[in-house]
Amino acid sequence: MERPTRFEHARFVGDKRTQLVYDLDEWTDEAVIAEIVDAGVGIQFGPDTLAEARNRGYTLATPGKRRLHRTPRA
Repeated sequence: MERPTRFEHARFVGDKRTQLVYDLDEWTDEAVIAEIVDAGVGIQFGPDTLAEARNRGYTLATPGKRRLHRTPRA
């Protein structure tokens, strides 16, 4: 999958609405990532690791896994 311009140096991208983190090296559904970028609710982590994403309360997304959409806090 080609990485979005805003997240071109990130491997893990989180969705603030669902608290799910997507591994861009493994994720194949480009529509989900495009929706996150278009809505402006994506977040990248520093350091760019799954452990850091989990420290912030995010869960690794797997195909078919759904969570409740919430509006992000400003």
